Amino acid sequence: MSNKKQLFVVGMGPGDADLVAPKALKAIHQSTDLVAYGLYLDLLGSACDNKIHHDLPLGEEIGRARLALDLAASGKTTALISSGDIGIYAMATLVFELLDRQLQGLENHPEWLDVEIDVIAGISAMQAGASRIGAMLGHDFCTVSLSDLLTPWETINKRIHSAGEGDFVISFYNPVSKKRDWQLNHARDVLLKYRPASTPVLLGRQLTRADESIRIIRLDELDAKDVDMFTLVSVGNSESKHIINGTREWVYTPRGYKKKL
Repeated sequence: MSNKKQLFVVGMGPGDADLVAPKALKAIHQSTDLVAYGLYLDLLGSACDNKIHHDLPLGEEIGRARLALDLAASGKTTALISSGDIGIYAMATLVFELLDRQLQGLENHPEWLDVEIDVIAGISAMQAGASRIGAMLGHDFCTVSLSDLLTPWETINKRIHSAGEGDFVISFYNPVSKKRDWQLNHARDVLLKYRPASTPVLLGRQLTRADESIRIIRLDELDAKDVDMFTLVSVGNSESKHIINGTREWVYTPRGYKKKL
């Protein structure tokens, strides 16, 4: 019997079962205990059968990370699961922040330091969205979370201006919530100072899931009332192109091959 203490930190992709990496499925298969927001376990379906489910609600991220480390430290092979890529605005960073705190003597969990951690990447929402409409992320891009729960608004605003000035394709995560709807319209107004009103914008809701909806609009049409917390908003740069071929619409961001073509 191996006494290896194993924690898999797993990104399950945007929701489509076909986009879950084989390595992620293998980690889930090897685990006895799964820690996640319940919806993610539902989306994974039969892969989660015959496992102990630890379903903590949204807002309990710190509790989820602690529980996963505790379970793994106790000898249970554990998978901590997030949608998208677990290293992008997700749970992986909390696991390492807790480990860092333990190493600094700010936690009293020396057993955490014996846990083997394997982080397994997943396809992020911005990648899934870009793939559904062509090649929006074809040149330099960045992401900005509009949630000011953990990051001061001054910092977020500075990043929006910097991304606008740098002409990055921008994917906005956490664009609105029930209590927070003005930041997205502010971001739109900032970006309109730096790029054309006709710049293509992707509104991708429930990407790759059964009730997916995809809309391509202009930057000057972007409005927070058309967006919810299940929506990814990606804004093209000043060169991004929206093209229509019959009933198919595509957005791509050129990389500069025009000189060679």
